Amino acid sequence: MGRKLYVGNLPYSATEQDLLDKFSASGTVESAKLIADRDTGRSKGFGFVEMASDAEAQAAIDALNGTDYDGRPMTVNEARPQQKRSGGGGGGYGGGNRW
Repeated sequence: MGRKLYVGNLPYSATEQDLLDKFSASGTVESAKLIADRDTGRSKGFGFVEMASDAEAQAAIDALNGTDYDGRPMTVNEARPQQKRSGGGGGGYGGGNRW
């Protein structure tokens, strides 16, 4: 069990302070981060919370997963390690000289 939790299905009105308040009932919150769209700055409806211990993280999952947050059932589970993204980025024409 890790201490970092994925928190999904959040209302777009949620703030990092809201997450701190909700999760602090289960233990010490070391950090709370909402993920925002790079272009608009608007919340994407999910984030990450890091608890001080594995036991507190499990307590938060047990207490909050599936609970209502402004009409939405919140998803709380252990965060998976970030996947490496493939490098190839866009553009171009693809094939070299055709003549």
